[in-house]
Amino acid sequence: MSHSNYIEIHNARVNNLKGISLKLPRNQFIVITGVSGSGKSSLAFDTLYAEGQRRYVESLNSYARQFLGRNNKPEVDYIKGIPPAIAIEQKVNTRNPRSTVGTSTEVYDYLKLLFARVGRTYSPVSGEEVRRDTVTSVTDYIVGQPVGTKVLLLTPIADGANSAYLKSLMLQGFTRVEVKGELLRLGDDMLDKIAGHGVNLVIDRLSANAENDTVTRLADSISTAFYEGHGECIVRVYGDDGRYTDRRFSDRYEADGMTFSEPSEQLFTFNSPAGACPVCEGFGNVIAVAEHLVIPDGSRSVAGDCVACWIGPKLGEWKKSFMSAVSRRGFDVHKPYCELSDAERSLLWHGGGDVYGIDQFFEFVEEQQYKIQYRVIRSRFRGRTLCKECGGTRLRREASYVKIDGKSITDLVSMPIGELMRWFEALRLEGADERVGQRLLAEIRSRLRFLCDVGLDYLTLNRASNTLSGGESQRINLSTSLGSSLVGSLYVLDEPSIGLHSRDTERLIGVLRKLRDLGNTVVVVEHDEEIIRAADRIVDIGPEAGRMGGKVVFDGGFDELQQSEDSLTARYLTGALSIEVPRSRRAWNRCLKLERVTRNNIKGIDVSIPLNVLSVVTGVSGSGKSTLVSQVLYPLLARETGQSAEGETGVFAVLTGDVRAVKRVEFVDQNPIGRSTRSNAATYLHAYDKIRELMSQQPAAKHNGYTAAHFSFNTPGGRCEACQGEGYVHIEMQFMADVVLECEACHGRRFKDDVLEVRYKGKNISEILDMTVNEAVEFFSQSDGRVERGIVERLRPLQEVGIGYIKLGQSSSTLSGGETQRVKLASFIADEQTEPTLFIFDEPTTGLHFHDIGKLLGAFTRLVERGHTLVVIEHNLDVIKCADYVIDMGPEGGDAGGRVVVAGTPEEVAACANSHTGRYLKGYLQ
Repeated sequence: MSHSNYIEIHNARVNNLKGISLKLPRNQFIVITGVSGSGKSSLAFDTLYAEGQRRYVESLNSYARQFLGRNNKPEVDYIKGIPPAIAIEQKVNTRNPRSTVGTSTEVYDYLKLLFARVGRTYSPVSGEEVRRDTVTSVTDYIVGQPVGTKVLLLTPIADGANSAYLKSLMLQGFTRVEVKGELLRLGDDMLDKIAGHGVNLVIDRLSANAENDTVTRLADSISTAFYEGHGECIVRVYGDDGRYTDRRFSDRYEADGMTFSEPSEQLFTFNSPAGACPVCEGFGNVIAVAEHLVIPDGSRSVAGDCVACWIGPKLGEWKKSFMSAVSRRGFDVHKPYCELSDAERSLLWHGGGDVYGIDQFFEFVEEQQYKIQYRVIRSRFRGRTLCKECGGTRLRREASYVKIDGKSITDLVSMPIGELMRWFEALRLEGADERVGQRLLAEIRSRLRFLCDVGLDYLTLNRASNTLSGGESQRINLSTSLGSSLVGSLYVLDEPSIGLHSRDTERLIGVLRKLRDLGNTVVVVEHDEEIIRAADRIVDIGPEAGRMGGKVVFDGGFDELQQSEDSLTARYLTGALSIEVPRSRRAWNRCLKLERVTRNNIKGIDVSIPLNVLSVVTGVSGSGKSTLVSQVLYPLLARETGQSAEGETGVFAVLTGDVRAVKRVEFVDQNPIGRSTRSNAATYLHAYDKIRELMSQQPAAKHNGYTAAHFSFNTPGGRCEACQGEGYVHIEMQFMADVVLECEACHGRRFKDDVLEVRYKGKNISEILDMTVNEAVEFFSQSDGRVERGIVERLRPLQEVGIGYIKLGQSSSTLSGGETQRVKLASFIADEQTEPTLFIFDEPTTGLHFHDIGKLLGAFTRLVERGHTLVVIEHNLDVIKCADYVIDMGPEGGDAGGRVVVAGTPEEVAACANSHTGRYLKGYLQ
């Protein structure tokens, strides 16, 4: 084969890579795997993608390069045969509140065009189609009458006609007007006769006839009628008995006394003033009185102070007034708010008659804004809430009047994508509409099909992009790439199976193969067994993590991989190594109970969460796992334990059970542990405080009067001021990649020379920061001093959770989401918390190899043995099989989900015939 059929990498040395050389075949599906921290992302993203993207950007002119992301040239001798590269990473790419699933996948662009071209406007009053009359339509109506029928063509004269206006009509050749059915000749004495009456100008009198001359005359007369009548004309048709019927025509877009906007692309664009809701300006929500702030606890009744703004001696008078007024209406003031009917809630909020509700209370507050206490009340109960004008659809009301087959664009974008695809598959247009909409429908159907193929059929097109998980965002980008049908490109994906149930992995593999079959090279960083088995080529990086990794352990097909003795991946795939199923499940007798859970697609379910055990919440994508745990359990428990939690804590459930047995709740997600490049794992676990203390105790430090602060790179004193403790300087290069240079003053060591002269066992502070966690634990364990023991105790949890390969001074911004989550886990283990805590983990296996999952489960066991409770949102079957209790949500995603399919031990879940999770779990338990 020629070189053009391969991507040839020679001597790659990025991060921990040890001079890797590889020949990767083009137009194949390649999986790069290996233990966490072995160098997979360094090879895939920092080498392959960085070089492919850099070469593409370098091909542009210098002006264009200023506006594009710029990549440094990776540390590699050369890479040959690399095509333009596209990275689909595991992060939410936009924080723009206007971006939605529909706009990011371009489906909404085609939808707008379809409605603008073939949509029909219907009056909300009569439900009849709104049509604009034309000269042709009026002509057809007249010619369609029986031959010889007498027809009078009239147009209304505007009110307030004066003698000058009448004279101008006479000068134009008009001779008659019609008043109350009587035809009168125009003259100077007309004003008294027409005063106070509806007057129509006679444009023409003729007999219905289809002859060409008649039709031509008709068209001219109708044009004149529309002009003189400012868009209106009246056709009066006489019967044989002399009676007549009038029909009004208008070339204005109006009906039932309403004027409508003509369908145009801008009318359906919420990012344009022409289409955006005038109240929320296209955002879908506004700052207003928020229900979740006014009613913070839905388990309380009106009498039990569920309305937070009606508490107190003075404001409580509103509650008394309301209770007194509704007592005659059968309103039960002792019923919990979450059990109130829609009519009862409407009465509480909007009032009516002699009942003053919450809305009237806030109207009173608005009137009292000159008093500071009322300004405080208003600000306390205002927050982001759904726009009442558009109902969250973002569009102005007129857009919902335009429909195709009975559905408006707001109806369609609110449907789950799976249901929407079926609607479009069944849609049939006729005549000219079919020819206009043919190409648009093909694009819409194709893109919706790709979204379903990647397992996102439960999302809606109006879902905000910034509310998606990393896995969902990545799969949306993947479906968009499929829709664009690019060929000859290099796609680099970061664990696309994250957030995907085992049931949907096959569909994902099909999508990746489609991308390959179009003529692209697909490189996937992945740990999922099914995806590894499906690959054309597997590259295993290792053998260990950090400095012990960075080598190619294996390069070949799946059958050959199973024969490899050096690969940890192969040993887990063949069963030589495995994560054992626990011999017994922990028993429990206390639990938290969530009753009447109502949020998103969850409708009124009851769930028990056992305490002092490891519980896993699982289910297919979109089944309601994250809603149940992160949007209901976490904020409710945070409120009960006196902690603050982001997000709404309104009327979503009632929390009962052994609530007092939990003293704290911690949500461990994959968000960065620090907001600057100065943050690192050692500072996060407070190990660096003890290292600085130890260095300040050395004789050289005492002699120079150095305190612990002199060994901090964050504060002036001992740090190098030339680079302010960073170790490098950043130079902007405009249209070229920015240059990062080692600091000339400290040569990357971050501290002043006299501070670096202070040593502990031959190591200065810069050399200690350059150690890995494993090296540091070994180094400080050689002494039995109090401070040294403290350092080891703070660092050892990092080893236990499997990230002993990271350096002490490594910036937290370089850690993956999975590594970040494990740093947080290590901090909880290091803190040795004694008060019972409920820990919530959101997909902690992200970025973890089979070998690392075993370490993670060991860390979980430590927390449970200390009396804590763990609730884990997870799809990984190795974690599920090791749980004490499993809550399987489903059975499907979106509207077909939101229920508990089965709850119990993994064995009980596996025995449930209706559980998708149970079906895949059986093999793992055996």
